[in-house]
Amino acid sequence: MVRRSLLIVILWLCSPWVWANQTSILILGDSLSASYGMDEADGWVRKLQQNLPDIQLINASVSGETSDGGLRRLPGLLAQHQPDWVFIELGGNDGLRGFQPALTQQNLAQLIELSQAAGAGVLLSEVMVPPNYGRRYAELFQGIYPSLAEAHDVALVPFFMTEIATDPSLMQRDGIHPNRAAQEKIAAFLKPWFEQAVAE
Repeated sequence: MVRRSLLIVILWLCSPWVWANQTSILILGDSLSASYGMDEADGWVRKLQQNLPDIQLINASVSGETSDGGLRRLPGLLAQHQPDWVFIELGGNDGLRGFQPALTQQNLAQLIELSQAAGAGVLLSEVMVPPNYGRRYAELFQGIYPSLAEAHDVALVPFFMTEIATDPSLMQRDGIHPNRAAQEKIAAFLKPWFEQAVAE
């Protein structure tokens, strides 16, 4: 009986008409949003979806994604999903690979412009690189995001890993990715930002 009820709920949620009149947010991110190292059901996107029944979250995040990779994929995603909003959480892998900040900024600017041209609002997540990359590089990289937010008049969401990354109990063994225990915290952190965007 329980299994049957669960199946009915899943089929209902998968029905197109359920989401027809709801605001949708396309999440374009990397491994931090792609449930790296765990089942998708344990990731923050799924956790947040459970607490935002009036908003459809479309997770298009891919582990290892760079800003240029996102740029290649975004036109197809916009055409397929026609989202009301796009949450951009990219750049971390650019930094880890030592990409020039100017190139990352250019790619992110194009992501914002493509989203806006498609009629979607944009939420831009700050991203930071580990301090061992050097103070100058870290500052240049971190400066990308407020500059883009101001230039394109989009909401700048503080990096959701800032406090989590300094707590070993919330990190996987690689010291880069959040673990299962961190996912609820990330969802709770982002929830008001998504709600505020939709309310505007």
